[in-house]
Amino acid sequence: MEDKFHIDIDCQQLFHHGDMICGDVFLSRRIKEENRTIAVLSDGMGSGVKANVLATLTASMAMNFTAEHKDVISIAEIIMNTLPVCSVRKVSYSTFTVIDIEYDGTTKIIEFDNPCCVVMRGAEVYDPGWRTITLDSEENQGKQLRTCSFTARKEDRVLFWSDGIMQSGMGSRELPFGWGHENALNYVKNIVRTTPFISARNLGLQLVKKASRNDNDEPKDDTSAGVIYYREPRKLLICTGPPFEEDKDSEYAMRVYHFKGKKIICGGTTAEILARELSLKFAAGMKITDPELPPASYMEGINLVTEGILTIGKVARILEEYTIDYDLGDGPADQIVHYLLQSDKISIISGTRINFAHQDPSLPVELEIRRTVVKKIVSLLEEKFLKDVSLTFI
Repeated sequence: MEDKFHIDIDCQQLFHHGDMICGDVFLSRRIKEENRTIAVLSDGMGSGVKANVLATLTASMAMNFTAEHKDVISIAEIIMNTLPVCSVRKVSYSTFTVIDIEYDGTTKIIEFDNPCCVVMRGAEVYDPGWRTITLDSEENQGKQLRTCSFTARKEDRVLFWSDGIMQSGMGSRELPFGWGHENALNYVKNIVRTTPFISARNLGLQLVKKASRNDNDEPKDDTSAGVIYYREPRKLLICTGPPFEEDKDSEYAMRVYHFKGKKIICGGTTAEILARELSLKFAAGMKITDPELPPASYMEGINLVTEGILTIGKVARILEEYTIDYDLGDGPADQIVHYLLQSDKISIISGTRINFAHQDPSLPVELEIRRTVVKKIVSLLEEKFLKDVSLTFI
């Protein structure tokens, strides 16, 4: 079923000053079969390795139990009863926020002891109908959960954060009691008013940077700011390889012609087919921006035209190695990765006509047949980057 909108989700984090590991843990997962997206943020007691262990256990259990549709109370009870007891403090403790989003925008939030999660409609706070659940089991009697369920609209946002945001600046002359929930929320409102289409990543980044500045860039606690942004999906089409049967060339070309979004062509033969069928002007590129690959070419109405198997092979390698600090260059493969990361719904059409050169055992190992490389790219996009990908063989 077609999604109403794309779910842009990100969580930016900073370590407690002096620690090498974060005591806050963020997990996100897309369950493709059910068209659900789940996000979890957990803050382990203290900082460093012990906090990370507690938070990792909590986030993993919360993610798995939510995916299995367990009820709110069961999830909370199991987590609280499973955490190991700290040998110093003699307690087991970790906070959590769980956000479960279905394809139609139905969003359920469960929260335990994290700063209050906020739902925004535009630049204003929206009340989703929060309710409090008090646990009555012997082990956890009196502990309270906050929960809500609402149907999101396009341009809604959900903000979720750890106490490192709210407590930043505590003890300073300007913020003796910390930044606080109201100040942090007003800061977000001002950003959204001036840049209404700001991405989840950039909004979260501005929040953690501001919290760090409150502490003179030496955070006194692990700091996390998560944002979910419901927005219009950005669509991308990648075509690589000619169709198995030549009489499918026209059908192939019409799919490209009618696609509403950005378009990339990988492969000289593929580009020639589309230029011929759609009467498009095509010019080979001469500027080499990556010594490993042939230069990109140019075709009217197409955002990027590259060589085929070598280029998509390098795309797969970049996606595999990619981290937030990865420096993308200007080469054809780097440009494709940039388009992929900026897109939400990615359609890949892979032709199945065999190019026998790619199966010559004397050629480098990287020259796997196109089908294998494309499947690897799809897997990375779905599992590592939570992209919505459709793959068609023609």
